Amino acid sequence: MNGVKSKRLYIIGAGFAGCSLASEIAAKAIFGEVVAFLDDDREKIGKKFVGVPVLGPIRDVARLLRMNPADEAIIAMPAASREDLKEIYTVLKKAGFQQIRILPGIFQILEGEGNLIQTRSINPQDLLGRTPVAIKLKESLAYLRDKRVLITGAGGSIGSELCRQLLCGGASRLYLFGHGENSIYQIDRELRILQEEGVGEKAALVPVIGDLKDSDYVDYIIGQLKADVVFHAAAYKHVPMLEENPVAAIDNNVLGTENLIRACQRAGVKRFVHITTDKAVSPTSVYGASKYICEQMVLQAAALQEASGRGTNFMVVRFGNVLGSRGSIVPLFQQQIEKGGPVTVTHPDARRWFMTIPEACSLVLQAGGVGENAGLYLLDMGEPVRIRDLAEQMIRFYGFEPEAEIKIEYIGLRAGERLDECLWAEDEEVSATDYSRILIVDRKNPLPLDIAALVDELRPICRFDPLRPEAYRDSRLLRNLLKEAIPSMEFAKELNYV
Repeated sequence: MNGVKSKRLYIIGAGFAGCSLASEIAAKAIFGEVVAFLDDDREKIGKKFVGVPVLGPIRDVARLLRMNPADEAIIAMPAASREDLKEIYTVLKKAGFQQIRILPGIFQILEGEGNLIQTRSINPQDLLGRTPVAIKLKESLAYLRDKRVLITGAGGSIGSELCRQLLCGGASRLYLFGHGENSIYQIDRELRILQEEGVGEKAALVPVIGDLKDSDYVDYIIGQLKADVVFHAAAYKHVPMLEENPVAAIDNNVLGTENLIRACQRAGVKRFVHITTDKAVSPTSVYGASKYICEQMVLQAAALQEASGRGTNFMVVRFGNVLGSRGSIVPLFQQQIEKGGPVTVTHPDARRWFMTIPEACSLVLQAGGVGENAGLYLLDMGEPVRIRDLAEQMIRFYGFEPEAEIKIEYIGLRAGERLDECLWAEDEEVSATDYSRILIVDRKNPLPLDIAALVDELRPICRFDPLRPEAYRDSRLLRNLLKEAIPSMEFAKELNYV
């Protein structure tokens, strides 16, 4: 314990978030002593805040610390750009800090608050990509105040971040729905600890273990919970894995979403926000096809609501890749770098759009409030990034030189993968909304596809039907049905799609 108390901490940034951290550390006493703030603001340098002196500029002070390295630096600059963070990180590494932590998360960026419990070791995602857009999250979540909110896939990368941010929304109850017991336990426990430490508001947390593929259960539980708003983030998402398990992709993603839509309609859920992907645009993979079908099912349900003038408001929010999600390339690259390489990239010219998970989730939550029934919304992803460039940046983050110390190996595009992704199709037009980085998609000449009929044809492949026993688990039949219904699936042949 004495060793912990003697830890010398420097907080980078003497703003509101940094002062909040310093006060909390002083009050708890066991985490060490804040020796000083480091800041570039000349009006702050030389002064004291919460009893702690402000030194600066950061680069000069850090240079002086090389001879006597401090134990830990905590970056508490929620408004800093990615470029600023990269520079600060480089300076601190050269100064010899034994540990560098950061106060992350989009809602700290937006609200200016900071709690020690939210700090964590800095990682590549904090330095990659563009600077997140500033949104007044509490204001944008006003539509959820005193509401019951259900998040499917609450233990996943997107779902869990939605839950963290929803703590700030004033919801009366958060239902954490998922089929993985351990992941739901983890997010439930994390949220409770955050609440204990004063983060967010005191929404009642209700973990719910269940499988969306079980229609009877979904109908029952949605009826019992009486949720006002549903964020549907649950899905199988790994493209190569689902190419090898196409029936599971359709069963979980399509039939599970169908069950949820129907249950929400019956239960009188007021708002249904479906999260989708750029891989649903002119899909060439089974995963993309499954999400395309889901988009159409949700929009079809919205059209029925529009015709009747009552019921659930359905909307779709589409975006590209997110940095650091489960199964994404960032954790994979990290593992490969840690074992000495090589870092595997499919193609030297492969490009993807990237957004951080917190930014994507904050925009999804905002779109859920400002979106209208039958709206298909697209998050502005910025410019696409070459995967090769991303790999090189990560290698340098860990202190190595690409190719000289860590090799990059090109392995070729895998089944279902494309060289580039598209954010909207040829028959779609995109225009701005009144909200930064939220676009709306207008479907000019949608594919003449009877979604209900297609789903009915896919159903006996996923669920045993005694009248059609030969169809059960027939992946070749499934692929043929998808190719007949969705013309872009034919392009999958170019990627050894068999």
